[in-house]
Amino acid sequence: MRCNDAAGLLLPAATPGTLLVDVAPAWLSTAHQTLTSPGPRAVPDTEEQLSGVIGNRCFEAHPTRRDDGSVAWWFVDDTDHQLVREALRMERQRTGFLAKASSLLLSSLNLGRCMDVTAQMAAESLADAALAIAPSRSSRLPVVTCLRGGTPVLADMSVDPDDVPGLGEALRGFPPVPSRWIDPAAAPAWMVPEGFGPVGSIVITPLPGHGVPAGALVLLRKAETASFSAEEEVFARLFAARAGAAMSAARLYAEQTAITDVLMRELMPPVLHHISGVDFAGRYRPSADHERIGGDFYDVHPAAVEGEASLVSLGDVCGKGLEAAVLTGKIRNTLQALLPLANDHQRMLGLLNGALLSSHHTRFATVVLASAQRRGNTVDLKLTSGGHPSPLIIRADGAVEEVDTRGTLIGAIPNISATTVAASLAPGESCVLYTDGITEARGGPMGDALFGDERLKRALSGCAGMPAEGIVEHVQMLAAQWLGNRPHDDMAVVVISAPRTHHLSAVNGHTRGRFTA
Repeated sequence: MRCNDAAGLLLPAATPGTLLVDVAPAWLSTAHQTLTSPGPRAVPDTEEQLSGVIGNRCFEAHPTRRDDGSVAWWFVDDTDHQLVREALRMERQRTGFLAKASSLLLSSLNLGRCMDVTAQMAAESLADAALAIAPSRSSRLPVVTCLRGGTPVLADMSVDPDDVPGLGEALRGFPPVPSRWIDPAAAPAWMVPEGFGPVGSIVITPLPGHGVPAGALVLLRKAETASFSAEEEVFARLFAARAGAAMSAARLYAEQTAITDVLMRELMPPVLHHISGVDFAGRYRPSADHERIGGDFYDVHPAAVEGEASLVSLGDVCGKGLEAAVLTGKIRNTLQALLPLANDHQRMLGLLNGALLSSHHTRFATVVLASAQRRGNTVDLKLTSGGHPSPLIIRADGAVEEVDTRGTLIGAIPNISATTVAASLAPGESCVLYTDGITEARGGPMGDALFGDERLKRALSGCAGMPAEGIVEHVQMLAAQWLGNRPHDDMAVVVISAPRTHHLSAVNGHTRGRFTA
């Protein structure tokens, strides 16, 4: 064997006369034996390229067959190129991981799901185990723990995060402390998953949110696993930033949903029932099937004194959706405040008109008021319209009468006018209040015909003697069939019925009697 000075530095044991197989690494000596062996495996007079490690450096080895049958090897130091390629591979791998994490985390607005994904992805790619910890609620700490290859487990723990160095600060949004400052032996039992074994290193980093901290991420490695490098800690923070943003968005969505549900319950029309001997029923269908509220509304306010008249209000605000629903809420609250004036419909509508004109809303509304009072077997009505379609009365013989009450739109002009009409319902007769979403529903065979007043009257004529609930269901069903899947306005129907009942006198002659079937 012969070698130049550079080769001598690379292979210090190489001296003239020694065999290459005795001083070279296995990958090189094996290749040399293959090239110098006689027989069909011998390589012809061409160059080949190999690569491997000598010492702590990477080399490309280029063989050349010489005229005397020997093989000369030329080495090129490829260490820097290998490091660049490895760094590029790692960067691509980490970029792919962060892209996948962002996709999975942002695909859900459920906080529990975001915590599960955070813990599981961190355990699979960053550590041997991971914990996603949300800020405490009611002195308990929500913690999702996941082992590599396992499934996330949620637990509400009654622990003090300040007992763990760096955890309390991370939950408050302070910058993370380096992992070398955290003693793995100090990890409390609740932080170490069952069967994990001794902890070798810990990383604790905050999960930054939108304005407020979203929680903290804890990464654990076993004692036999290499400790976290500074580069790995930086990458863990990049992942934590994405997880924190997703958890923060999920928490914000949950809070907004809870607030919306509370407001929705206040804006939703009430469930109507039997009050003071009078049957009430109502149904509401918003213009969009995915919404629960809109511009139509109704209420029934029982009298403060048993046996007095109950007040029914039904209306239609100009517009649809949430903005219209906000104004319906204001109208309903105003009418609630005006209940002491329930016997004077015209004054109530006048005060309501003034309230709408003085508000910042530019919308107007139509409203109809009805007072219903049981007297013996009949129900006495007072009906007043403020620009609303006239109520319809279904008589026992099937005749449908239009109540001749007229009035001005509410919230459009300073001075309004309205007429109040009295009517009576015999047992089995009903009064129907409705919004124009019913009569102006476009559909039918050609898809462009209005449901119309006459078609509604014919439908109601067949409802003679039906209970209030049945009439409401029938009207809504016919309107839905007429519409099909076409767009429509908000629709609301309220039915007031005089039930077929008998009045029982009080047994002791002092207390009030009751109505029974």
